[in-house]
Amino acid sequence: MADKKLKVTYVRSAIGYNKKQSKILEALGLTKLGQTRLLPDNASIRGSLFHVKHLVKVEEEN
Repeated sequence: MADKKLKVTYVRSAIGYNKKQSKILEALGLTKLGQTRLLPDNASIRGSLFHVKHLVKVEEEN
């Protein structure tokens, strides 16, 4: 069975938001607007994405 991945794109700046949210983006590997990362689909990543859902676009990949 193939591991599922999440395609995460950084679409909105974290300026003006809580500093914790910019730290979460940095931990996910998102540092520049428009940047896209493929991340594993697990509870840890989904929990982090929940906190910054207004700053990123998330798509499921196979």
